[in-house]
Amino acid sequence: MAFENPTVRRVTEVILALVIVALAYVLYRTIRGPAERMERQQELTQQTRTRMLNVRKAMIRYEEQRDRYTTSLDSLVMFVKSDTTLQVSQDSLFGPNFQPDSLPFSPRTGNRFRLQVNDTSRVNTYKLTDPDRPKDYIGTTSGDVTQANAVSWR
Repeated sequence: MAFENPTVRRVTEVILALVIVALAYVLYRTIRGPAERMERQQELTQQTRTRMLNVRKAMIRYEEQRDRYTTSLDSLVMFVKSDTTLQVSQDSLFGPNFQPDSLPFSPRTGNRFRLQVNDTSRVNTYKLTDPDRPKDYIGTTSGDVTQANAVSWR
């Protein structure tokens, strides 16, 4: 018999125990992997939407002071950095740890948000789109006042 030798029996038990542990880990990763990816995706979507809402707040402030929307996110960053009223209320308006230089970029991939401005109609409007998920956007370029600062995900 193969297991009459205690050394062979012990080695076989150790190998089987290692196989069981390895298979248990594979099973765990198979179950948790997709759930963790989904959680990470939801977290990135929330961060992206929060950043887009921060751009919207800055665009509204820009429009209130200049009677038009900026056509460049870089100009918006410069405005946020240089406007003294925004500097005073930055934490309450944008949240703690706000970095103005990060405004133009999606946290998901680092791609720049797409900004379109329509200043040819009676009402100036803009549309800010997530480059990685075009279904997520703020505003409109159609000139519809009711959609001027509306978000697509609510």
